[in-house]
Amino acid sequence: MSALRRALDWGKLAPLRLRAKSVADGVYAGGHRSRRRGAGIEFGGQRSYVPGDDLRFIDRHALLRHGELLVRQFETETDRTLCLLVDASASMSYRGEQAPGPKYAFAALIAAALTKIAVGAGDRVSLDWLGGERTVELSTAGGREAFERVVGALETAVPNADLHADLPALERAVARVERRASRGSSVVVLSDLLDLPTGAENALSSLGVRGKSLAVTRVLDPDELSFPFTGPLHLRAMEGNARVETDAASARPRYLAALAEQDRAWSERLLRRGGSLVSLGTGDDPVKAVRKVLDAVGGLG
Repeated sequence: MSALRRALDWGKLAPLRLRAKSVADGVYAGGHRSRRRGAGIEFGGQRSYVPGDDLRFIDRHALLRHGELLVRQFETETDRTLCLLVDASASMSYRGEQAPGPKYAFAALIAAALTKIAVGAGDRVSLDWLGGERTVELSTAGGREAFERVVGALETAVPNADLHADLPALERAVARVERRASRGSSVVVLSDLLDLPTGAENALSSLGVRGKSLAVTRVLDPDELSFPFTGPLHLRAMEGNARVETDAASARPRYLAALAEQDRAWSERLLRRGGSLVSLGTGDDPVKAVRKVLDAVGGLG
């Protein structure tokens, strides 16, 4: 295991490349079928066949007349791109005692598995970031090389940076995704949605307009989902300067109610803009987690 992975505490979620391939294979084995494929009603031209394309949409006339294997496209397929926006801010490095790895590592695994599925279907992929150090932005690309580049970038990034009061940084990341995501794209945001600046909901939900599919995928640690602490607590935010002295027993119901209300607010805001919220825990089965994200964006390919 590399020194980098030890520093990031990847836990049971490394090696990323092998784990992502295993998760993608598990999704395939589960028979997940895309709802996007062929859903359009307006003919949008032809393109060369790539492995993974639905055989129902092969242009038989072109095959018989010219010996060319072409696929008929529809409006919903004219830009088949998966745009990933991964949160690598400081709070994503958290790992509780019951978690197989930190939140960033789980988000990276989901992102890598989605990339494997997308390139297998002939789709293109791009990668952008919220926060982080040593992050590498990847413009839209396809094929096996795209998977290797995404995995390499996810392995290299180090969760860091305080986004709590930095709305401009978040808006710049959203703008980069918007430039790459045209009509028909699937946008997947992977974040804990904690310690984000005021206005983050508006900025991220805007990624679901103009014919794009948006899934904001919330990744939380089991500690954050259940608040299992006992006794007196001193809590400090990993981003921002918030500190709280409290008692676990009295804080737990208020915390869980606030978390549920935050989920409800995000869900409503996203729904109004055509997006959806997917809630995951780092202890979840990654295969089931990827299927939830695929269902939210209507599948890939």
